[in-house]
Amino acid sequence: MTLDTMKEIHISGITNWAPGLADDEAAWQGWLNGDVQIEQIKESPKLEYTDPLFRRRLSQITKMTVHVVHGLLEKTNISKETKLVFISLRGEIEREFTINKGIIEDGMILPAGFSLSVFNTPVSSATLAFGLKGGYSVLYPSKNNFSEAFKAAVAPILAGTEKEIILIYADELVPELYGDKRPEENIPLAFACVVSAEKKDSCITLDDFSDVGKSPSEFLRFLLK
Repeated sequence: MTLDTMKEIHISGITNWAPGLADDEAAWQGWLNGDVQIEQIKESPKLEYTDPLFRRRLSQITKMTVHVVHGLLEKTNISKETKLVFISLRGEIEREFTINKGIIEDGMILPAGFSLSVFNTPVSSATLAFGLKGGYSVLYPSKNNFSEAFKAAVAPILAGTEKEIILIYADELVPELYGDKRPEENIPLAFACVVSAEKKDSCITLDDFSDVGKSPSEFLRFLLK
């Protein structure tokens, strides 16, 4: 068996968040229908269920990641020992930009800012917020192709080394200062789901990687349709 001739995997517990749509199911249906667009703004979830000292310094991507993981934990009975796999195209890009700007202009950075700028900050923050103990992997898609990262994420399930994983995707708004280097699909978006070898109630069965799509939004449309 190859990854392109995969056996079935099953997806459940889908949670998603984006500016302008938030947790509103009707708004997400409008997005699916093309009537509503994800807003290109720096809005973030409030995270009222976390400690104020924990959430006050988190970025947009990290707040979105924490929020969709919280939603998944609330709607499923997934074990906190389950492995997480985090996918992002850009990671903490705004914080990284600020740090690089500080190095160029001032020749220094603040240690606290640097510690929150690493690529795994969003998923590590979620594990801390909810006491998740299964460990995590972080994937950066080759050539911005989400489907390649998805294949790598579910490979342990197809190989039989994992029964299920929590899959997380998140990206934040790329700052305007990047100019024409900003991606064509510059939308803040996050979603999470359980991917398993065993079929669950109200799950989506996937047996063909062509349904995944090259962009995260394509895959989310497939999950929500």
